[in-house]
Amino acid sequence: MTGTTQNDARLIEPDELPIWVPGKVLCESKGLGWKDVAQRTYRYHGQDVEIPPMNTFMIVQYRKGDTPMDRQFDGRWTRTQCGPGHFSLLSHSMQSHWNWTEGLVVSHLYLTDALMTRVARDIRGKDVARVSLHDVLQGSDPVISHIADQLTMEAAGGGPAGELYAEALSVQLAVHLLRNYASIEGRKGSGPAGLSQRQLALLEEYIDARLHEPLSLDQLAGVLHLGVWTFNRRLRESVGLPGYAFVQRKRMERACAMLREPGRALKDIAAACGFTDQAHMTRSFRKAMGVTPGQYRSAL
Repeated sequence: MTGTTQNDARLIEPDELPIWVPGKVLCESKGLGWKDVAQRTYRYHGQDVEIPPMNTFMIVQYRKGDTPMDRQFDGRWTRTQCGPGHFSLLSHSMQSHWNWTEGLVVSHLYLTDALMTRVARDIRGKDVARVSLHDVLQGSDPVISHIADQLTMEAAGGGPAGELYAEALSVQLAVHLLRNYASIEGRKGSGPAGLSQRQLALLEEYIDARLHEPLSLDQLAGVLHLGVWTFNRRLRESVGLPGYAFVQRKRMERACAMLREPGRALKDIAAACGFTDQAHMTRSFRKAMGVTPGQYRSAL
């Protein structure tokens, strides 16, 4: 079997994967509103399976179980041993054949071609025709492990950080993969080190006007007509924080200001600051400030 591109066959969705690779779903991000990234944890028995070309890039993180693993990718067979601490990569639109004999629990991360291409363009500073991940069957990388763990925990718990956190992690993962495990065209762009004062003022004005709403990195980058990776890099140079953390700081600043107003109900403050509910604000506030909103107010 040889590698197959999207011109040769219909690309399958991650939701269709159980048709070719039967397994028990233990948790998933479906229904959480994530954009350009999805997560699903499976329990598998030993299998011999062929996977048609997929419309996403796939990262397989091995969480439990240890097994001999054979894979045919782009016409070449690889044989190794996979277990906890390892990961495998499967590139967008590539057909593959997998064989393993022992039971496994794995976490799948699916990154869209749109995300990978967009981030590659931001990094290289020019249009990208195609992104391909390297043939990695047994990799070990603490950055990939950490991001996979965070996305898996977020999917399992439906945590308060929500869509923006998953989006930030997906961009971080895409950057790491593109720098270390991918073939892409183009040159790395060279732009200003940080944001100008005018750009920063425009960004803060936009956030302040919509802080009560969900905010995405795409939205924030779009205000300044930048790609997400360039936006995060230049914002970090200017204020020492990436987009996700910058918005969280703004929420904390508004919450502190409103807590100084006597008579304001905590649930109203939570809504005005963009938290999903009062409990979400309390958790976030305690993490950032070391006290609950009520304790902060009492100490004023």
